[in-house]
Amino acid sequence: MSLPLVSVIIPTYNRSSLLPEALDSVFKQTFPDFELIVIDDGSIDGTAKALTPYKGRIVYNFQNNRGVSAARNRGIRMARGPWIAFLDSDDLWLPEKLESQIRFFSQYPEALICQTEEIWIRHGRRVNPLKKHRKYSGDIFAPSLKLCLVSPSAVMIKKDLFGQVGFFDETLPACEDYDLWLRISARFPIFLIEPPLVIKRGGHPDQLSRTTRALDRFRIQALVNILNSGRLAILQYELAFQELETKCRIYGQGCLKRGRLEEGNYYLRLPDFLTSSDRETG
Repeated sequence: MSLPLVSVIIPTYNRSSLLPEALDSVFKQTFPDFELIVIDDGSIDGTAKALTPYKGRIVYNFQNNRGVSAARNRGIRMARGPWIAFLDSDDLWLPEKLESQIRFFSQYPEALICQTEEIWIRHGRRVNPLKKHRKYSGDIFAPSLKLCLVSPSAVMIKKDLFGQVGFFDETLPACEDYDLWLRISARFPIFLIEPPLVIKRGGHPDQLSRTTRALDRFRIQALVNILNSGRLAILQYELAFQELETKCRIYGQGCLKRGRLEEGNYYLRLPDFLTSSDRETG
């Protein structure tokens, strides 16, 4: 059996009612040379039964609940194709998504990662992204520091790239994608295909962006990680440190207002601590 050109990875957890729609959107792709890997992250809602109609058409793998990063990482390691495409189990692809990205890479063989634009659906209604969510193409490291500007469901990425920048950070319960895109965009351009080819559905009560408070706490950790990586150019380091100071000030002051004094003071002092550590090791 020949190897697929693209490995599609869908991590899922208790999404049996939404998952079949996601799978169907993959099988409707105009580009057929793919394998579809579903990583079930410990679902207890009958997900395996819901996948019965797809037996023989997907690679299904069950693991004890370890989080979306661990699920995606397992899928990456299982993947046989040289290109990886992720799809969150509550999102959908339009039929030309994979074909458009493969065409892009054939036209620009030096490119290692690209994403498409998206259609945003919230609570069943289409909404327009805010200006701050505007996607960029090429060197996107600087604008990506403020918030995540890359969507996992919109990405196609060369599998070999994970060997250079690392996998999703399994210690982060949220903002794990922000962390990875910073590591990638610090070293490689991330290109944008402008037509919206992903339907990004939100508003579910189980989404991490809704259930996890104060996402900046995890973005701060991602910034600390990349600042300590030793892989940033001087200007990149300065921009990342400025963003760290901003996020620490906002988060730390918020903690103080809520009476979490120890936590607030820790984050307010964190940039100074990082600077002191740099002086000691520099």
